[in-house]
Amino acid sequence: MKIPNGHEVIQLFEQFSPKGLAMEGDKIGLQIGRLNKKVERIMIALDVLENVIDEAIEKNVQLIIAHHPIIYRPLKNLLTDTAQGKMIEKLLKHDIAVYAAHTNLDVAKGGVNDLLAAALELKDAEVLVPTFDTKLKKLVVFVPVGHAEEIRKVLGNAGAGFIGNYSHCSFSANGMGRFIPGENTDPYIGEAGRLEEVEEVRLETIVPELLLKKTITAMIKAHPYEEVAYDVYPLENKGEVLGLGRIGKVPEMTLGEFAEKVKTALDVSNVRVVGDLSSKIKKVAVLGGDGNKYFMNAKFHGADVYVTGDIYYHTAHDAAMQGLNMIDPGHNVEKVMKKGLTATLQKMCQESGYIVEIFPSEVNTDPFQFI
Repeated sequence: MKIPNGHEVIQLFEQFSPKGLAMEGDKIGLQIGRLNKKVERIMIALDVLENVIDEAIEKNVQLIIAHHPIIYRPLKNLLTDTAQGKMIEKLLKHDIAVYAAHTNLDVAKGGVNDLLAAALELKDAEVLVPTFDTKLKKLVVFVPVGHAEEIRKVLGNAGAGFIGNYSHCSFSANGMGRFIPGENTDPYIGEAGRLEEVEEVRLETIVPELLLKKTITAMIKAHPYEEVAYDVYPLENKGEVLGLGRIGKVPEMTLGEFAEKVKTALDVSNVRVVGDLSSKIKKVAVLGGDGNKYFMNAKFHGADVYVTGDIYYHTAHDAAMQGLNMIDPGHNVEKVMKKGLTATLQKMCQESGYIVEIFPSEVNTDPFQFI
């Protein structure tokens, strides 16, 4: 067990929510501070506002991982007598780094939209707006017979071998490996300058391109050989489709009943509703944040109601004319990511042997109140 540095934590996090999943031009990654330091306390936040920063200072946090970027528009200057400048000054003075994961966390499996779908208890949920086709690679490695099972497990645990709902898929065939260790080598089997023959297993599996580097690193670390023989092949097979929003089924109920369910499930006191409250709901689309421009995706996929934030007046009219009900619980419901990401990152750190405390921000960052 060890206390990790910021780079090690973020490397883990990006295995779960890779930067490559983000929409073009999104402002993600390290925005303030540095990662080349020990990190013992991490706070997960939806927004980075002054009350969140004060909370981080009080709790002796070294790293904030936030969903909404603190710097979204380019800064022309940094004046510490402005609201944003004052916040950045506080962060720098207390050596608190801020890392933003925005649309990549929306798209990621287990990210914001999956957490919202789970909270609403959607069954058979699928991607609403595809944005990313996962590219696949075939990884082949040659392993001494006695280590084949261990390497097979390492590959599966690193994310290789997933085909549909099946995990740890692989194929193996036995054969004879031959090699001559050169000078200044320290072979696991054999002697320098002498031809060696070893019964080996050809082990092959499928790996998403986003996880290839991580998988190869884990494989080499676990492999007994000083020099690991492996091959990587591109595949034409279609990988998993990832994207924004989710669409799934719920037990039949009225729009009014479902609106009450949304309030309870997403912990809000009020929602805005477009449509006849007595209309029947069976199929639900949900998209965290501002989902105005995707309402026709929900209609196209047969949704009876579309749950998203920041619904515009004219979008509501357009949806109503299309016969699509809408529920707006507010942008702040993305706060579901705080507890969800805390649990995910805690598990990843524990499995990696990292001693680090991770917890969600407790302050309210919703700018709206209803009276």
